Amino acid sequence: MADSSADRLAVIHRHLTKDSGDKVAPKIPSSIPKKRQELLRWNGWGYEDSGFVLNNLGTGQHPKYDIIFSGSRYEIASADLPHLYDWACTIIGVHPEKKKDPQGEPSYPEPILNEGFVNDLKNTSMTFSFEGMDRLFRAHGHTLHDIALLRGGQFLRIPDVVVWPECHSHVEELVALASKYNVAVVPIGGGTNVTGAVDCKRNEQRMIVSLDTSQMNQILWIDDGNLVAHVESGIIGKDLEDRLQKRGYTTGHEPDSYEFSSLGGWVATRASGMKKNRYGNIEDLVVALRAVTPSGEWRSSGTYPRVSTGPDMNHVMIGSEGTLGVITEVTIKIRPIPPLRKYASFVFPDFDCGVKFMRQVARDRCQPASLRLMDNQQFQFGQALRPSKGPFGLIVDGLKNFYLTRLKGLDIKKICVATIVMEGTIKEVAVQEEKLNTIGLEFQGIPAGENNGKRGYQLTFAIAYIRDIVLNYGVVAESFETSVPWDRVVNVVNNTKSRLEKECADRKFSHSFISARVTQVYDAGACIYFYFAFNYGTMSMLQAVEVYEELEIIARNEIMASGGSLSHHHGVGKIRKKWLPSILTSNAINVLHSIKNTVDPQNIMAAGNLVFD
Repeated sequence: MADSSADRLAVIHRHLTKDSGDKVAPKIPSSIPKKRQELLRWNGWGYEDSGFVLNNLGTGQHPKYDIIFSGSRYEIASADLPHLYDWACTIIGVHPEKKKDPQGEPSYPEPILNEGFVNDLKNTSMTFSFEGMDRLFRAHGHTLHDIALLRGGQFLRIPDVVVWPECHSHVEELVALASKYNVAVVPIGGGTNVTGAVDCKRNEQRMIVSLDTSQMNQILWIDDGNLVAHVESGIIGKDLEDRLQKRGYTTGHEPDSYEFSSLGGWVATRASGMKKNRYGNIEDLVVALRAVTPSGEWRSSGTYPRVSTGPDMNHVMIGSEGTLGVITEVTIKIRPIPPLRKYASFVFPDFDCGVKFMRQVARDRCQPASLRLMDNQQFQFGQALRPSKGPFGLIVDGLKNFYLTRLKGLDIKKICVATIVMEGTIKEVAVQEEKLNTIGLEFQGIPAGENNGKRGYQLTFAIAYIRDIVLNYGVVAESFETSVPWDRVVNVVNNTKSRLEKECADRKFSHSFISARVTQVYDAGACIYFYFAFNYGTMSMLQAVEVYEELEIIARNEIMASGGSLSHHHGVGKIRKKWLPSILTSNAINVLHSIKNTVDPQNIMAAGNLVFD
């Protein structure tokens, strides 16, 4: 038995640095390089070689336009998309003559340098960069405002240096230096946030360090008996899955951004994945964590399945958005790869029927790994993305349309679609499928096949690129989300869409697009995603972004007035912090400030998110 504090700490340390019996593996490089611009698009989403492209297949006098998806990383890249251009022209007013090319690489603000800090940094083993593009790449996330500035404006404040620590002790050393010289630190993982979480505060006069965790990307150990893995926080989601799957495991955590987002970013923002029904949200997956605060190390007491020792201190860091410290290591639950994955889909007469289906599935607790419901507008968009699949593809589509509208009597302008992913043993999936079919038929659902379910799930990763192409043609677009009790789901969707439709009409936009989908289901409610776009006509892009931001505030107020939350999984960052005083009590805010003053009295962790300046 450990009799002293030192003995107890030694036992805890052994528990957290468990040796799985494996030899120490050589360091595996991240799939995202330090020079992110070598692989990723610096002024848009995703890979540089991937994205939607508008082409003219005809001549000057006889143009013939279509939209394709470039590259070879996604299944959609090899497909003919004969309907997408017509949809883009008709629904959101995309026209080739309206193309607005983005600006080239901008100039960069001169860095603010703290001489003592820089000199000490040079004496460490950490790599760092003062190059403009490296600094710019870590100055933003992926809000519409961020991308618009990259394409047609300029960031007034960006990090002064980028530093790449490679382990927990490096982070301790770096944060200690920052505290010594009163230098601001903003951690960044994958940089995929959509809340302004890593944007630098314009009035920050201190030197700003962007602490890039991407080189802290190792799986330190895997415990096969307890089904947990201890992993450095900077690992990219796809890398984590690829490496675990080689050992026969999965985390099951698949946010839309998992190709680019990091484990630490998931924890810091309380992220959710598409398969949370089977595997849980990130707060359900985290068993223990380790972090560095300016006042010292923050560490879980052990890798226990559950404890009753007062408030859960893990949850102080989970969702802290870089304001209290740097999450460096996470012990996360893993599961054996399920032997079977099967897709399915249902068509419902209208959105109300679809929501009732989702509610019953949750009530009966037979949720598959993923269950999502698209409204009619998203269904129509999905139809625009369907490939022709050879000379008979359009004929087959016509037959399907005839079956649904004539034989089944459905209104093509009202129907919605649920896409389903089932995972487990053959027996488990068979039971899930039978239950879902029974509930689907109860609410007038028509089975729409495995291929539609699979395609709907896989398109999620490619659809993220759509905003970049429409920005080139005078359209601003963005998504936002909320969580809602079941009895408010339909009202929140209808009220929010109606309010935005009215605002667009009042502003006389020539084209707009407003859609919603239910993406996650719970016993007590659901997550709703909204997608909103409008053609901004003669406005400049930056003016249009200002108008969009006004409209999103109106939409958020409508969501909350109708019974929705401030955020389900995107987090708060800077763009939603204005609402926190209305949803947190003054006591709760005071508690957060007390924690901040305890672990970071100098405000070294100066991201400025949540309730903090």
